[in-house]
Amino acid sequence: MSRLRRMPRQSPQPDRAAAPARTGQPGPLNRRSYAHYCGAARALDAVGDRWSLLIVRELLAGPRRYTDLHADLPGVSTDVLASRLKDLEREGIATRRRLPPPASAAVYELTGRGRGLLPVLEALYAWGAADLAERRPTDAVRAHWFALPLRRRLAESGGTGVAEVHLDEGVFHLYIGEPAVSGRVYGDGAAPDGPDVRLWLDAGTCAAVAAGELAVGDAVREGRARVEGEGAFAEALCSGNEPAGSR
Repeated sequence: MSRLRRMPRQSPQPDRAAAPARTGQPGPLNRRSYAHYCGAARALDAVGDRWSLLIVRELLAGPRRYTDLHADLPGVSTDVLASRLKDLEREGIATRRRLPPPASAAVYELTGRGRGLLPVLEALYAWGAADLAERRPTDAVRAHWFALPLRRRLAESGGTGVAEVHLDEGVFHLYIGEPAVSGRVYGDGAAPDGPDVRLWLDAGTCAAVAAGELAVGDAVREGRARVEGEGAFAEALCSGNEPAGSR
C-alpha cells in the first residue's frame, strides 16, 4: 500500500492585478492628514481639529496662560486642550515660553504663521453670523468673542485707534488700523493705555453690528448704543447710518 505524501498547504496568492506596484508608492498615510495636494487640505491638516481655531481666536489677544485658555474655552477638556496646544506648536502656529520673574509663568502665543489666520477667522465669523440671531439656552458667551467681527466692522467706518467696548458680559478693547505691540489685535478688559473711543451696547446689538445688519451710528440714534470720545474715530462711528455689510 503506497503511502501518500502530504503537500504543505500554500497560502492563497494575492491578486497581482489589484496589488499596487512597490516602486514609487507612498508609505503608510498619516491618520491626521488628508494627504491631498491642496492648500485647503493642508490648512485643515494643521488647524482642522476641533478646538484648534478657537484656541487661535483666544491667542489673537496676545500671550495666554493655559489656565486662562481653559477658562475661556468652556467645554474643552484639559487633555484635549493640552493636545491641541502641542499640535499648534508642532505646526509652527503657536509657541510656548516662560515669562521672566516675578511672573515665572508659562504662556502660549501665536507665531507669525498663526497670526496669519486672522482673515480666516474673520471670514468664518462673517459666514456664521446669520446663526447668531437667537442665543440658545445652552450657549456659553464671553464678551471678547465679539472682538474680531466687531473689529472688522469698526475698521470699515474709517476710524483708526483703540476702541474699548462695554457689554453686560464684560469689557474688551480693539486695535483698529494698527495692531498693538506683539501683534495682538484685541485684548480682554479695559485698554491698558486708555482708548480713543468707548462704546457701550448689549450683546444683541453688538451681534447685529458685527454681522453688518446695523451701523453704530444708527444704534446710537435708536438708543441701543452709546459712544464716548473725541476726534475722528468717534465722529466716524457716530456719523455712519448704513449697515457696514451693505456697502
